[in-house]
Amino acid sequence: MAVPKRKTSHAKKNSRRSSVWKLQAPTLVRCPQCNEYKAPHRVCGNCGYYKGRQVVVVED
Repeated sequence: MAVPKRKTSHAKKNSRRSSVWKLQAPTLVRCPQCNEYKAPHRVCGNCGYYKGRQVVVVED
C-alpha cells in the first residue's frame, strides 16, 4: 500500500479543499403559462404546467 513520505501541510490540504465550498445559485427560468420562476425541466409549482400542458392539478 502506498504511504506518503511527508505530512501534507495545512496550506496544501486547504487549497485542495477550497473548491468544495463553492456554491452556485440555482438556475431559474420563467414559466411560459404563469410567468413565475421555476426550475428548468420541472413542472411549475404555481400552475402545474409542463411543456404546454397541465400535468398536475394545483389547488388554490
